[in-house]
Amino acid sequence: MTTTVIILAAGKGTRMRSNLPKVLQPLAGRPLLGHVIETAKKLQAANIITIYGHGGDLVRNAFNQEKIEWVEQTEQLGTGHAVKVTLPVLAKEGVSLILSGDVPCVQQSTLQKLVEASTETGIGLVTLTLEDSTGYGRIVRKNGKIQAIVEHKDATEEQRQIKEINTGIYCVSNAKLHEWLPKLSNENAQGEYYLTDIVAMAIADGMEIASIQPEFAFEVEGVNDRIQLAALEREFQQHQAKTLMQQGVHLIDPSRFDLRGQLTVGKDVRIDINVIIEGECSFGDNVEIGAGCIIKNTQIAANTKVQPYSVFDSAVVGGNVQIGPFARLRPGAQLSDDVHIGNFVEVKNSSIGLGSKANHFAYLGDAEIGSGSNIGAGTITCNYDGANKHKTIIGDEVFIGTNNSLVAPVKIGNGATTGAGSTITRDVAEHALAVERSQQFTKENYQRPQKVKK
Repeated sequence: MTTTVIILAAGKGTRMRSNLPKVLQPLAGRPLLGHVIETAKKLQAANIITIYGHGGDLVRNAFNQEKIEWVEQTEQLGTGHAVKVTLPVLAKEGVSLILSGDVPCVQQSTLQKLVEASTETGIGLVTLTLEDSTGYGRIVRKNGKIQAIVEHKDATEEQRQIKEINTGIYCVSNAKLHEWLPKLSNENAQGEYYLTDIVAMAIADGMEIASIQPEFAFEVEGVNDRIQLAALEREFQQHQAKTLMQQGVHLIDPSRFDLRGQLTVGKDVRIDINVIIEGECSFGDNVEIGAGCIIKNTQIAANTKVQPYSVFDSAVVGGNVQIGPFARLRPGAQLSDDVHIGNFVEVKNSSIGLGSKANHFAYLGDAEIGSGSNIGAGTITCNYDGANKHKTIIGDEVFIGTNNSLVAPVKIGNGATTGAGSTITRDVAEHALAVERSQQFTKENYQRPQKVKK
C-alpha cells in the first residue's frame, strides 16, 4: 500500500512576532518544516504534499530542491479545509499520513507504527495522555474505543476532564478522505472546518479508529511562540544528548551541548561543555573536543584532541592531531595524521602533510604542505592578489621562519629553510636557505624626539 505524506504548513504564526513564516523558524539549525520533510523522506513516501499559505514564496524557496508537491491554501479556514485543498492532487488509492509543519520532532518509528496500526481499520491517529490537557482536543472513548474528538472550546465540563488528547497526526485511507472531506461543516464554536470531524464520519460508517502513543512526549509538541520553540529546542537537544551517551559518548554536561545535524561517533569520544555540532560530522575513537568549539560538516579521525574555542567548517582531520585552542579550519582544510595546529592558526583550502606543524599565529590559505614541515609563528601565505587566488607549495621537512610572508604562486622545495622576517616571492630550491629582509641600520646615541612643552 502506497503512502502519501500531507504536511499542513500554511499558518502565519502571529505569536512568533516574526517576518519569517512559523514553519521556517529554526529548531536545531533546521527549519521546523525541514524536520518534517526529512522524516517524510525516510518513510519513502510515494508523494509529499505540502500545503502552504502565509509567506508562500519564502516557504517554497526554502525547499526548492526537495521533491515536493505544493498546494496553496489561499484562506485559512481550518485543518479540514487545509487537507481538502489537496484532493485534486491526492491519489485515491493508498493511505495518507497527515502531519503539521510546526510539529517537527515526530519520529519515523512512531509514524511507521501508526501506518501499521491503521492498515486494517482505514483510519488511525496518534494520541497522548497529559496531566493537564487544557486547550487540546479530547479523545472520547466508549468501552475503550474512540467515539469522537472534541475540541476544547466545544467540550463539556465532563469531557474537559479527559486527559487523553489528539495530537493532530493521522493516517487515513485516501479513498475515505475523498469521501469525507467534501462533507465537512464549519458549524462549531470557531467557525472552522475541523479535520477531527472525520472521526465521527468514520464511526458513522462503522469503522474502528486505531490509535497509538509516541515513545516520547516531545515528539508531538507543536510550536506557536518563541517560548515554546526554546522549550522544544532543549527537549530535543536533551534527547539527542541522551542518545549519544547511550552510544558511549562522554558529554561533560549534556545540558550544555547542541547537535544541529548528524554526528557519527566511535568509542570513548569526549565532548566538553558548550560545544555545537552542525551538519554531517563524524568523530573517531578517543576524539576529545574542548569547551566552546563549533564543528560543522567535519570528519575527525581517532585520537585527535581539539582544544577549546576552535571553529571547524567542512574540514577533514586525520588521527592523533593536536589542534587549538582558538584554531580555525575553513572549507577545504585537510590535515593528515600527527599534525599540530596551534592557537590562532587559520587553515583554508589547504592540505597539511604527516606530522607538520603550525603552532602559533599563522594563516595558511590555498597551500599544499608536505610532511614533517614546520611553519613559524606569524607566517602567512599571501594567496590573493586582489582578483585571483594563487597556490603556495611547501615540500617535506621544510622550515619556514617566524613572520614570513609567502607570496603565491611560490614553491618551497624539500628540506629548504627560510629566514625569520622574510618575504618570499620566488621559488626556493630543495635544501636551500632563503632570506629576504632589509639590512639592519644602527645609529649610536640616538636622541628620540621629545614632546614640545606648551
